[in-house]
Amino acid sequence: MQDAALRLKTLAEQLMGVRLPVRIRAWDGSEAGPPDAPTLVVRHRRALRRLLWKPGELGLARAWVAGDLDVDGDLYEALDLMSSLIWDRGEDARTLRQALRDPEVRAAARSLAVLAGPFPPPAPPREETRRTGRLHLHTKRTDRRAISHHYDVGNDFYALVLGPSMVYSCAYWDTPDSTLEDAQRDKLDLISRKLDLKPGMRLLDVGCGWGSMAIHAAREYGVRVVGVTLSQEQAAFARKRVAEEGLTDRVEIRVQDYRDVADGPYDAISSIGMAEHVGSTRYLEYAQDLYALLKPGGRLLNHQIARRPRGDEDGYQVDEFIDAYVFPDGELAPVGTTVELLEQAGFEVRDLEAIREHYGLTLRRWVANLEKHWAKAVRLTSPGRARVWRLYMAASALSFERNRIGVNQVLAVRAPDAGTSGMALRARAWG
Repeated sequence: MQDAALRLKTLAEQLMGVRLPVRIRAWDGSEAGPPDAPTLVVRHRRALRRLLWKPGELGLARAWVAGDLDVDGDLYEALDLMSSLIWDRGEDARTLRQALRDPEVRAAARSLAVLAGPFPPPAPPREETRRTGRLHLHTKRTDRRAISHHYDVGNDFYALVLGPSMVYSCAYWDTPDSTLEDAQRDKLDLISRKLDLKPGMRLLDVGCGWGSMAIHAAREYGVRVVGVTLSQEQAAFARKRVAEEGLTDRVEIRVQDYRDVADGPYDAISSIGMAEHVGSTRYLEYAQDLYALLKPGGRLLNHQIARRPRGDEDGYQVDEFIDAYVFPDGELAPVGTTVELLEQAGFEVRDLEAIREHYGLTLRRWVANLEKHWAKAVRLTSPGRARVWRLYMAASALSFERNRIGVNQVLAVRAPDAGTSGMALRARAWG
């Protein structure tokens, strides 16, 4: 008799103490749960072994990336319904051990282990990266490795997801119906105006990606730009774009760590979606390095994802799934921590714009691009890597929309003296 789905649903509800909000389809073809809800497809019982071996987010991620778990129906709805069982509850090994003190929960766990089959589970999917030990976190070598894991997936793959703009950060939307390309152009232009770029100025673009900001600033504002990245693939792509635009006399793309840039001073610095990689142990050093590279009166635009503050945690937080599969060694801090460290480095923070809702719109467009070109994305990378990006971007969209995380543009100035910022009295018009 085919009954794995009902058994799985019953045991999961006993284990977690709540009703499952999604339908279950098991490896034997059986189904159980709300008939109109999205369906969580458990393709193989080894998915259960992964979950029991690593309770919570990492176990779920391994099962998803391996193809042992899937969703039939609206992925966003399924993730939203399940968020209270995963991200909001924080089901890790410690909380599971506490729950197992209850005899009924222990019995459910034993039954689930029998249903899962023989342990241990298979090895993690090959897309999972090796963790960096805390002792060596955010050295130049480990940062190069982390950046390569994320960005050297292939320029053709990123072109499918990002579209012609090749900008991998939050766009700036006029309306939800705007095109992704227009919204990314508007974001680059907003940053250029906040930095008050003028012909002949020198701009340092830290974490320049595929060169979009450097090209926009040089072409539209006549500035000379140095863009630095740790990704060889990004640099090669950016240099080709610069040449095609006829901007080789104004734009230089380097494979270089920001800590090794020594040809300041610059008139302005943009750091767009890069500071998340810096880490708590290096953030003050990062801010001090950028401060030293600016001339007096120069401006920094720091565009960075932030998490919501929690009273029982320190300033930074690592996400298990993202650390293992997406951004190794990345850390998110509340925006207040970022502002404090920038000011400790000597900056005067002059403006902060929160654009959280804009990232939800951006991520949904990227997911749509990936799904539209799914077969090609799998060919360019691997089934597991494509599944990583789909889950990461869809879950991130919901996190921005539900205010679990945010993104902020912080404009800071290296003031020329104690009393002068060089800013207009009504600077927020941005030109």
